[in-house]
Order: sequence, then structure tokens, then C-alpha cells
Amino acid sequence: MQINTTFLSGAAIGLALFLAAPALAQDCERGTLDERFCDVDGDLIADVPTDPAQLLDPDTLIFAYTPVEDPAVYKTAWEDFLTHLETETGKKIVFFPVQNNAAQIEAMRSGRLHIAGFNTGSNPLAVNCAGFRPFTIMAAEDGAFGYEMEIITYPGSGIEKMEDIKGKKLAFTAPTSNSGFKAPSAILKADYDLEADRDFEPVFSGKHDNSILGVANKDYPAAAIANTVLTRMIGRDVVKADQIVSLYKSETFPTTGYGVVYNLAPELQDKIRNAFFSFEWAGSTLEEEFGKGGEAKFIEINYKDFWNVIRKIDAANDVSYSCG
Repeated sequence: MQINTTFLSGAAIGLALFLAAPALAQDCERGTLDERFCDVDGDLIADVPTDPAQLLDPDTLIFAYTPVEDPAVYKTAWEDFLTHLETETGKKIVFFPVQNNAAQIEAMRSGRLHIAGFNTGSNPLAVNCAGFRPFTIMAAEDGAFGYEMEIITYPGSGIEKMEDIKGKKLAFTAPTSNSGFKAPSAILKADYDLEADRDFEPVFSGKHDNSILGVANKDYPAAAIANTVLTRMIGRDVVKADQIVSLYKSETFPTTGYGVVYNLAPELQDKIRNAFFSFEWAGSTLEEEFGKGGEAKFIEINYKDFWNVIRKIDAANDVSYSCG
């Protein structure tokens, strides 16, 4: 399949926005969800609308993968899966090379994005503000999943332990990133009494690969990153293992969560779920890229349990899920 990376035409965008216009506030249980959504069953994600007039069943489905690295790399990586997704759904699939987390969340919130992988830290915002319903993550063949946040430096940087970050620059990726900002901020404060601006100078690289390359090239003395990204970059020979020194490794966090916008027609949501779980990884472009990090299949998850630790980190950082 030749993936069309051209986004929707102006007319199509207008139609999508009309069809997915924000619903009026509803009188229902919703927890921390935006007032457009309901959560009657208490699973912490938006319920699928019961009114058929609120459901979407578009001829073209837009797919986006979290912007952790160069989007061009993942245009190729997802090619075989998107061919499979077209077969399973009977829909045209368009790959949207999103440039940042905020744009990805806004695209789903405004009705221009239907299927997506949101990074770990962005999942709560996507769930609460955009009606994202995650149901799967990538895992190893034995079902093991997850990644760790690492704080890295380079050999000879003068940083031998975490306390040595004081007085220096530390690169983060983006404020919505779990491993690139929220988790390290909470850990640095709680375990080492180090706070941004007071004890070190925070800088934002935009993406994990930028932070890793920045450390490898000695532009940043230290950076907080997701180690799955580092593993893939070493596997592609983008950086060498001996250019990086790990100072800290966290507990294991869930990886990118994949799912759909809440108001797709239920039958279509089922077809999309089946496409993820029936995809054959062996010999695919997905295996070629993500196999570098040990991923070999999609497994079923639920947001309430799998993202519990992430919500706790957000609470420790006083993160609000306000959609304003």
C-alpha cells in the first residue's frame, strides 16, 4: 500500500469538525473527564455515545503515532500495519506525521484524528480532553512490556552521580512527556532535593531523539529520556552505546497506548481492535523497527489500571487535566 501522508483537504476538515463538534455539557458521572464526556461505568475513559447521531463512521480514518522521534522513520515502520488496518476495516487509512503532543491531542479533540498511539505521559490528557480510549500497547513475545526513564550523560561530563546535576543544564523533552519531564521532575525533587530553575537549568529538546543526540554530541551534559528510544537509536547506529552513560533508571512504566476516539461507531471500534490483535508481526515493517526494542505483539490493556502510576506522578507534579 502507498500510504497517503497528505492530511485532509480543507473541505474534509470542515466536515470532520462539523460531525465531531463538541457536545454540550452532559448531566452524568465523568470523574476528571471533560464535560463533553460521560463515564457511567467508572473505567475512567469516555463512554461511547448511545445516541447514533453522535457516532462517526468516516470513509477515511486518520492514524497518528506519538511524536517521539523523526516522523519519517515511522511513516515506513507503520506501513504494513496500516495496510492490514485498511483490509480489516474496509476504510482508507491516512498516516498523519504529527509534530508534537499538543497538536496530536488537539487533532483528536477537534475530530481530525481517529486512531492513535499517544505517549505514556500524554495518555491522561488525551483520555480526559480528547475522548481517547486506549486498549493496547506493544509487548515482547512473552507478554513483558514497558520501559524505564533514564537520566543519561556522556563519558567525561563531570557528572558521576545524580547530585552532580546541580548547577548544570538538564534536557527534558516536553512538559507532557512522562519519561521526558514529569517522572524525572518528581524523582529529582523527592529523592535528590533537586528542582528545576532553583538547582539546575532545564532546557527542552522537543523529542527523545533530540535529547539523546544532544548528550551523545555533548550539547547537553545530561538528559531524561525513555530507554526504549535509546535502544532503537543504538540499534539503527544513530548513536553508539559508548557515547552514553546512565546515571539513573526508574521503575517500569507502560509504553505508548494505542486506541481510538470515543465516538467512532462501535462496530468500527471493534474492527480496529481486531486489526491490532490479529496483525502478524513476523517479517513486517513494524517488527523491523520496534523489534529493536524487543516488541513483538500487541496486548490488551486498560487505562484505569495500567496508567495508575502515571496518574500518581501527575498528582505529585500538580498536573491538571483541564482542557482549557
